[in-house]
Amino acid sequence: MKFNIHRSEERGHSNHGWLDSRFSFSFADYFNRNRMGFGAIRVINDDSIAPASGFPEHPHANMEIVTIVLEGTLEHKDSLGNGSVIRPGEVQRMSAGSGITHSEWNPSDSETLRLFQIWIQTRDVDISPEYDQQVVDLEVNRGRLVTLVSGEPTEEGFTFHQDAWIKRGLFSAGGKYTYKPNNGDNGILVFIVDGVIEIADNRLYSRDEITITDEDEIIINIEKDTDIILFEVPLSN
Repeated sequence: MKFNIHRSEERGHSNHGWLDSRFSFSFADYFNRNRMGFGAIRVINDDSIAPASGFPEHPHANMEIVTIVLEGTLEHKDSLGNGSVIRPGEVQRMSAGSGITHSEWNPSDSETLRLFQIWIQTRDVDISPEYDQQVVDLEVNRGRLVTLVSGEPTEEGFTFHQDAWIKRGLFSAGGKYTYKPNNGDNGILVFIVDGVIEIADNRLYSRDEITITDEDEIIINIEKDTDIILFEVPLSN
């Protein structure tokens, strides 16, 4: 097993007043030549957006964008005519394809919006843009990783345009979970939303992340109740 640990306090940070962000990889004004992505993952942003604030209409192209709302509500509008609100427990997936514009807004006058936004480099360029959102009940599925999006049709989650998987799960203290990659050539990134786990004798805490390569079985020991997002992605695109 080859691995690299990136601690929460090592992430990039920017605070614009209305937007407070932590970056796993180089983004906007934060640049770290050693943190340009991991395989097909380009962005994992941990955003807090103040009430009655957000991103006005802006463009994207040829990127798979997944948004996970943790707290508050996200109002989305796009050039495909979609207008929706995403709440905790829901996942939004947008394939920017040949080009799409959208806005993202916190419509509340009092509540901070907290979310993760993830960008995955696409496998298929210049396709027609696509949009989906759905509810994911993590509590009912406690003790396992639930597929949010993947590159092939499954019974759960969205299908998107990359040979990758994004999964999320809630786990109770004292448990153990074994993950076997779908493709042995892929890389794995485990992001701890909240809690404490141990992988390969390394303890990981809230907002820490670990990347793993050259391993066909990953054993995750759950030391406290924990919320995990796991990415399995091709290392070359």
